[in-house]
Amino acid sequence: MQAASMGLHSVVFIVPIILAAITAGAQSDSCELELPAALSNYSGLSCRPIWNNFVLRYSQNEENVLSIVLSTIYTVGWVGMGFSTDGRMVGSSAMVGWMGKTGIPHIREFYLRGKSASEIVADQGQLLSTAVAPKVLVHHAKIYLAFQLKFQAPLAQQHLLFAIGTSTPVHKHLKKHSDKISLLFDFSTGSSSTSTSHLYKLKRSHGVLAIFGWGVLLPIGAIIARYCKQWDPLWYYLHTIIQLMGFMIGLAAVVTGKLLFDELHATVYSHRGIGIFVLVLGILQVMAFFVKPDQDSKIRRYWNWYHHWGGRLALFFAAVNIVVGIQVGGGGSSWKVGYGFDLAILFIICIILEVLLWTRWSKKNIPSPAF
Repeated sequence: MQAASMGLHSVVFIVPIILAAITAGAQSDSCELELPAALSNYSGLSCRPIWNNFVLRYSQNEENVLSIVLSTIYTVGWVGMGFSTDGRMVGSSAMVGWMGKTGIPHIREFYLRGKSASEIVADQGQLLSTAVAPKVLVHHAKIYLAFQLKFQAPLAQQHLLFAIGTSTPVHKHLKKHSDKISLLFDFSTGSSSTSTSHLYKLKRSHGVLAIFGWGVLLPIGAIIARYCKQWDPLWYYLHTIIQLMGFMIGLAAVVTGKLLFDELHATVYSHRGIGIFVLVLGILQVMAFFVKPDQDSKIRRYWNWYHHWGGRLALFFAAVNIVVGIQVGGGGSSWKVGYGFDLAILFIICIILEVLLWTRWSKKNIPSPAF
């Protein structure tokens, strides 16, 4: 009975805490919550939930002074808001706030000169502050960054960067963010959209080049080499030209993928790893073309094994990586259906040609009828 009573008291004690946490979570991204009293001088602000748990409160006056209060859920680390001319990190300036390990709040302007930690320079930038000192406040498990900026003209559409890091800065050195986003925000209407059109185009180019190079041309070249040898030497020239074109386009896909990674810093280890492996196999296949032994050479059959199975391995892992890339890249149903249709067509063609090939071989092995 005593144990049951203790269990009941525990439930009675825990339930309100859970309910409070649920209520706080439900209101974490709401503009209905009032600002803490310490920020009472920031009044009359418009408010928009901007990203995840980030809430942006803002206003502009006739002197082109922009008042900002940025809030989000906070435990440790840092929170930043950047102003960019093109939606990219490099070259932008940001206001970053955090609560120090000793409990002292900090807010600083940083100039994002590059992407490495050494190129994130504190107390520099292109933002013009006002006489109102910026402020950082942690209240009810939320952090508030409040500051004012002076501009030469009223802000309308502006590229904004939002980021959060889990490591508390020491001596004003920021470690890499754990999450970020780039938005195009309209201060006149309060609307926002992801300012990543160039990233979308780069991602689309990467996918199209990879599918066309690794997933269409190279398989077609391999099909010609296996099933069209009766058209000698036409099959060889077609095979060589198509494979070279496919490799060059696939290499362009690798280059765009590298550019995309430099922009996003996405943790797609499997996609990158398989891609590097396929690229190495492709380079080895190109090198094999220049060291091809003569037809009557003793090592020709070993070269054939290497060339055939290395090519098949490259095509297999290229197909796997395209599927992985569509998945991690958030490709919609059109990408999945399109590449699925491509695989289905290639598979059907291979089945038909393989049957015809075995039929042709079987006829060659039938002895001539006796007269």
